Amino acid sequence: MTNVEKRAAELVEEKLAEKPGIFLVSVKMHSNGKLIILIDGDNGLGISDCVDVSRHVGFHLEEENVVEDAYNLEVSSPGIDTPLELPRQYTKNIGRRVSVKTTDGTKREGKLLAYADGSVIIEETIKEKGKKAELVESAIPTENIAETKVLISFK
Repeated sequence: MTNVEKRAAELVEEKLAEKPGIFLVSVKMHSNGKLIILIDGDNGLGISDCVDVSRHVGFHLEEENVVEDAYNLEVSSPGIDTPLELPRQYTKNIGRRVSVKTTDGTKREGKLLAYADGSVIIEETIKEKGKKAELVESAIPTENIAETKVLISFK
């Protein structure tokens, strides 16, 4: 993590201390001068939350002259196609369908039931040849997870 990313993360945490339902997901300074901050909320996130964080971080980065070159600051929530990274994101999405890609390349889909003890627990449908499909609870250790994404349902 660069000095700019570290300072930006500190400033975000400072601002989010006023908003306990909102949390920092990531801070990334790209080589093209774009500083991207992703925040999320246990019960959603409003534009005003992003604006508050953006103003606070932007003001202090300018005041402290942390970034030497021109940069663009972007504060948003992770998109639906952004993989889950933090335990708090898993907890927020309990009850939703997820796609879990494991480190061995296997892809599994099911309803996210829990995140506990370093594992993601999903309810997936297992269909064996010649047998009836059945719902099975599966615990997947987080160290075996390459990526987890929330699936969009149009029902």
